[in-house]
Amino acid sequence: MFLRKLYYFLTPGLRRLVRRIYYFPTDLLNVFFRRRPALVPPQGRIFTGQGDFVAIGDNFLNEFIETCQLKPDYHVLDVGCGLGRMARPLVFYLDQKGKYDGFDIVKDGVSWCKKHYAAYENFSFTHVSLDNDLYHLGSGHDATSFNFPYRDNDYDLVVLISVFTHMQSAEVQQYLHEIQRVLKPGGRCFATFFLLTPSSDEQRQQPAIPFHKHDNEGVYLHDRRVKNANVGYSYELVEKMAKTASLSIEQFHQGWWSGHPKESCKDFQDILVFRPFI
Repeated sequence: MFLRKLYYFLTPGLRRLVRRIYYFPTDLLNVFFRRRPALVPPQGRIFTGQGDFVAIGDNFLNEFIETCQLKPDYHVLDVGCGLGRMARPLVFYLDQKGKYDGFDIVKDGVSWCKKHYAAYENFSFTHVSLDNDLYHLGSGHDATSFNFPYRDNDYDLVVLISVFTHMQSAEVQQYLHEIQRVLKPGGRCFATFFLLTPSSDEQRQQPAIPFHKHDNEGVYLHDRRVKNANVGYSYELVEKMAKTASLSIEQFHQGWWSGHPKESCKDFQDILVFRPFI
């Protein structure tokens, strides 16, 4: 807990620098012994959570296929693409009729992807400069009025992996409107959340130090200093925001973060699948 608080005390740029220094010996050895697979970034550059980079990406690809009927010729938009955790497995799945676009607010991640995916003509990465106290500061703009730089009705699938868990409600609402705009009729959005339901809220209050300590009318903060770190939402609030954006919730899969048995869950975070109103 102390290390987490110390980590949040640093600026976003310093957090990434500390990680690169910490993992420098490991990354150097991986280069020397050629242990790092293609399209997998050095550990010191990863800023999109813990866990096995390859295994997590592969597992989500399987979920996209199972829950959203992803096909090789689909157009996919990856919101918060990071360092290509979702792009890497999609390179081997999408065919030449398929298309992948990703954007992120961390320029370093987008630059890395542009360099290493240059040979894949149907894969594109875009940097957008938006303020977020966990990942990037200094642009003077936030996501509350941001319009995705993509055409209407162009994507079969939009994915957001641990993106809404780092955004405030007005920003989430704007993104839901934009998702509805860029989705094709019948398309789907696959997004992960920390969702507070009656059962998960009961679990939330059990630990001595709850994961989401601060409740503000259905928005639950993990840390008031870095308000975009591990944000939770009540299910009812997300359902209301989705309806405002002309999206319906087609599927809800609970994660094991809130105490549900891991073997019965698809992921640590909760998963929602949205579809535009018909």
